[in-house]
Amino acid sequence: MDCQTQPVSKGTSRFPDAQALQKMMAARLAPSFAPHEALAEALLPHVLGSSDDGSHDVSHLQRVFKVAMTLCAAENGEAEIVAAAVLLHDCVQVEKNSPLRAEASRLSAEKASDILAAMGWEPARRKAAAHAILTHSFSANVAPETLEAKIVQDADRLDAIGFVGIARCFYTAGRMNSALYDPFDPKAEERELDDLSFALDHFETKLFKLKSGFQTAAGRDMADLRHARMKAFIEYLHEEI
Repeated sequence: MDCQTQPVSKGTSRFPDAQALQKMMAARLAPSFAPHEALAEALLPHVLGSSDDGSHDVSHLQRVFKVAMTLCAAENGEAEIVAAAVLLHDCVQVEKNSPLRAEASRLSAEKASDILAAMGWEPARRKAAAHAILTHSFSANVAPETLEAKIVQDADRLDAIGFVGIARCFYTAGRMNSALYDPFDPKAEERELDDLSFALDHFETKLFKLKSGFQTAAGRDMADLRHARMKAFIEYLHEEI
């Protein structure tokens, strides 16, 4: 029997479109956001594929969610609001070296509010989630006013320090074509810090400063450990260079 190529009907495709793929991925990823799987499956399609930044990808969401749920349990926060804010906190992404970087959390908060409104969330809960998204950002420099916002900010900043924070720092430096360090003055003893040019400078300009700004008691305890790990890493690194 001869094999014949079957014509494909107009308007159809043998491959799923981008939207269908995002929904399929969301369904597969949703269990990692237990006990808020249904919420994750509904919200993840709005963030998947929005950026190729591996420091703000779905694994970042998973890590921040895990920590946020731990903080929620310790601090008695409203878990669904925290979960929604975590899932959507990077739904609008702006590169770190962009002049619009400080606007990213505001843009994400506005988009998240629209998404949650379309899902039928009441205004007060939408506002609470949007506020948590707005205030999570270090660049935006807006103080969190609710427990849920403090939890989201702490969880996101915990992912910026410790060993994961170290990995994300060097990943981002590579994306920005930055050098690892200044070969003439690695410790910036006789020059101004410049973390756009040198990855190591970012520890002094930002990462080591985060420890003092954690909002919750549970977050501060976790930050102490991760901060100590970063300090030890930098000490060992300087020995090798």
